[in-house]
Amino acid sequence: MRTADKHSKIIDAAIKVFSRKGFYNARISDIAKEAQVADGTIYLYFNNKYDILISLFEEEIGKIILEVKLLIEQENDPRQMLRLFALHHLKLMEEKRELAEVLQMELRQCNKFMREYRNTKFIEYVDIISAIVKKGKEMGMFRESVLPGVFKRAFFGALDETARLWVLSPNHSYTIEEAAAQISAIFLEGILEER
Repeated sequence: MRTADKHSKIIDAAIKVFSRKGFYNARISDIAKEAQVADGTIYLYFNNKYDILISLFEEEIGKIILEVKLLIEQENDPRQMLRLFALHHLKLMEEKRELAEVLQMELRQCNKFMREYRNTKFIEYVDIISAIVKKGKEMGMFRESVLPGVFKRAFFGALDETARLWVLSPNHSYTIEEAAAQISAIFLEGILEER
């Protein structure tokens, strides 16, 4: 098996194990067993469990960033771009549930991660939102007074809280599509330039 394949296999196994057992309860041996490799093989690729979590986060968020950028590049309307961002973000709950659980729950509970890790990939991800807002302002669609940095945090915060609820509770009275549309509509109403 190629080095890249083993690395990916370990990351995929870690997502499953962290989702099932939680980061703190998971052991390297659990990840090795899930990946069907020897315990020592893990240490050829990662220093420790924390290193696996950082790699998992960077690689998976990197993939999500690429997907979102490709999706919104096909649009010219910033309003539709925000809708697509919202829908794509929330669809992760259905399409990659285990990953969503790790990103939503385990990362937040890992104080070392939150305190020490310079989260450049996450910043790149939410900066997609502020870039859309800037484009909307340039096109005269969004109010000039809207601060892209404030908007991106508020918009992402609404999506993030909805995603967290989705992870914690499997029963909902609305679909992911409805939630994405509602959040987008609420935020767009607040920033659209009055005609």
